[in-house]
Amino acid sequence: MKFTLSWLKQHLDTSASCEAICDKLTAIGLEVEKVEDRSKALGPFIIAHVLKADKHPDADRLKVCIVDTGKEKLQVICGAPNCRAGIKAVLARPGDVMPDSGEVLKKGVIRGVESQGMLCATDELKLIDEETDGIIELPDNAPIGKSYAEWSGLNDPVIEINLTPNRPDCAGVRGIARDLAAAGIGKLKALEIKSVKGKEQSRIKVRLEFQADTKKNCPHFVGRLIRNIKNGPSPQWLQDRLRAIGLRPISALVDITNYVTIDLARPLHVFDAKKIRGNLWVRPAQGGEKIAALNGKTYILNSGMTAIGDDSGVLSIAGIMGGQSSSCDEATGDVFIESAYFDPARTAQTGRALQIISDARYRFERGIDPSFTLPGAEIATQLILEFCGTADTVVSDMEIAGSAPSTARTISFDVKKCGALVGVDVPESEQIQILTALGFEAKRLNAIGVPSWRPDVEVPADLVEEIIRIKGYDNIPTSSLEVPRMMPASAIDIYDWRSNMAKRVLASQGLMEAVTWSFMPSMVAVFFGEINPDLRLLNPISAELDVMRPSLLGNLVMAVKRNADRGFADVGLFEVGPTYKNATPEGQRLVAATLRAGATPRNWATAARNFDVYDAKADALAVLGTCGAPINSLQITADAPAWYHPGRSASLRLGPNLLGHFGEIHPALLAACGAEGPMTGCEICLISIPLSRNTSTAKTLLKTEPLQPVARDFAFLVDRSVSSDKLVKAIKSADKNLIRDVIVFDVYEGKNVAQEKKSIALSVILQPTERTLTDAELEDISSRIATIVAKSTGAALRS
Repeated sequence: MKFTLSWLKQHLDTSASCEAICDKLTAIGLEVEKVEDRSKALGPFIIAHVLKADKHPDADRLKVCIVDTGKEKLQVICGAPNCRAGIKAVLARPGDVMPDSGEVLKKGVIRGVESQGMLCATDELKLIDEETDGIIELPDNAPIGKSYAEWSGLNDPVIEINLTPNRPDCAGVRGIARDLAAAGIGKLKALEIKSVKGKEQSRIKVRLEFQADTKKNCPHFVGRLIRNIKNGPSPQWLQDRLRAIGLRPISALVDITNYVTIDLARPLHVFDAKKIRGNLWVRPAQGGEKIAALNGKTYILNSGMTAIGDDSGVLSIAGIMGGQSSSCDEATGDVFIESAYFDPARTAQTGRALQIISDARYRFERGIDPSFTLPGAEIATQLILEFCGTADTVVSDMEIAGSAPSTARTISFDVKKCGALVGVDVPESEQIQILTALGFEAKRLNAIGVPSWRPDVEVPADLVEEIIRIKGYDNIPTSSLEVPRMMPASAIDIYDWRSNMAKRVLASQGLMEAVTWSFMPSMVAVFFGEINPDLRLLNPISAELDVMRPSLLGNLVMAVKRNADRGFADVGLFEVGPTYKNATPEGQRLVAATLRAGATPRNWATAARNFDVYDAKADALAVLGTCGAPINSLQITADAPAWYHPGRSASLRLGPNLLGHFGEIHPALLAACGAEGPMTGCEICLISIPLSRNTSTAKTLLKTEPLQPVARDFAFLVDRSVSSDKLVKAIKSADKNLIRDVIVFDVYEGKNVAQEKKSIALSVILQPTERTLTDAELEDISSRIATIVAKSTGAALRS
């Protein structure tokens, strides 16, 4: 929020310095971001009179000008199309520092002709951000030789405050002045609003076409038709104020709406009445309507967005931006004023969906004063008559549709609340004085009337905040907290412990931790199952992130893509956090997820290879093992969900409990995220891991075996439908004490193997504990393994 010091003093009668005002603003919660004193940068630039503007002898587009500074005459080369003899302009002389470039201006020779200065454009003085073609033209009464900044009021400091979303009243200069007056910086001036009596009925009527459930989107609309006006430039003082805060003056009608928006936090809009076909309607868009907006872009409205239109179609996006088809220009003779109240939530949703940022949206979505709709139209009428009125101007009666929503509310307040909540006992009379100065009805404290422009004040604690911020936070006494000598150790539950351990082990796996949003785009979330309506966000931080995440993988895929786009294609990420199935506490699950893409790191011992399913499986088993799951009892089943690649993924189960999934990510999900594959990942639900039966916290002692293990390899022919996991479990059951591990090292299908069969090669690790195994004992265990495998799976040793 920007404003100039003189603008503030239009509402505040004060002799306080700019520094004192800024200090007080920060003290009362309106933090000053910066103060721009343009007099320092623009002080050297003066007003000059162009006496001659002859064609350059060696350049068609350049002119050789003789300018009068009041003290001397200088020769200046200028290429602006509007440069001509007789005009007054802004002159930069050698030694002046140009605001746009920061360079010192020097005398120069252009095409063989000396130039002793420069005639300036508005962008060169950084008065506006947009590039302009011509130099600044000043009125005939501009005094030659005088400082341009001083004459034009550009020596007026520009104050910018960081406005919090809960203070829509301070989105206008008058609201800021009110707070300062309450804090003792001057006196708030009365706001004079003259009611203009209409001389005819408005030919343009307004209809609010809402159902009961959408009526709140626009409960009140005030319009007024003013005929036979003359639109032109706005007064210089108004142009200067708008330029000072970064707005470009356009015409009197448009400048009036911008001025009232910033001055009184009352957004307005004006339609060229001759361009309106029939009457105006205000209603929810059906979806698909197009509008060419004032910013030069075309937008397609979604269903439910509040729109304003006539018989020809949509004319304006309510509360956000008008359309080009009904815009006012120099030829506008009849104007229709719009002063309406639009729902903050609906305005915010529409603005985010269309990605439009405007001064009107900024104020409507925070909640403007609903009772100021009619006064806003009266103020606009006054200014239009003052700036654009003619002898033939005719003003209609107000065209009013609907009524302002009631905001009347009282808060029961106890004078002792201040001392109880913030430790400062403010006298009752002072509390009443502060609240009254802020606009509250506070004749007695047991019933405080809240003004319509303060939607943020709802409970007694809010009133205490108002009192103490005006009284001064410096008055809160300093007190030390009594800290016990022995602080109890913080206790974490099993799920916090598992979360920490999962992060540790995944980091040791070579993965980098990522922290992503708890929400994701619905176009990605749909790949993880049907989206629960309860998980759609009513007020998302962006139009894309509109649903709570059902899985961590979608956000990790997009994170990997962002890394790949920046040249880091080989990446491994993990995240431990909640996912959401529904809006209940039971629908929130704590999940550890990983995602790998690209190739493994190169080193002297191993060659680089692409990450595969087995890397994802290793990550999953590492998490499960660290969190206490019985790894040897897990079952691997080929029923991973649809967001994994079929045939290249699996689920991890412990009896009926589903613990997680691992595998290659489905190409369709990657395509939805704009990413290239393959990528592999896993998801482990940390709350599904059963608690260990061993409740002891003591660590088991390291047990070393005195004898060397023995490895025996087996190759079995088995039906293709039989998984290798069944063979592993059957082999382990042959002798649970002696067999320590079973490793599958080859699966073969092809030549010399029947078409319906496959060959599975396994290595069985035997660990003797008492003595070295004899040949006979080895043959016996091998025979038992072959027998049990044949009985359990129908497999036969491959000869």
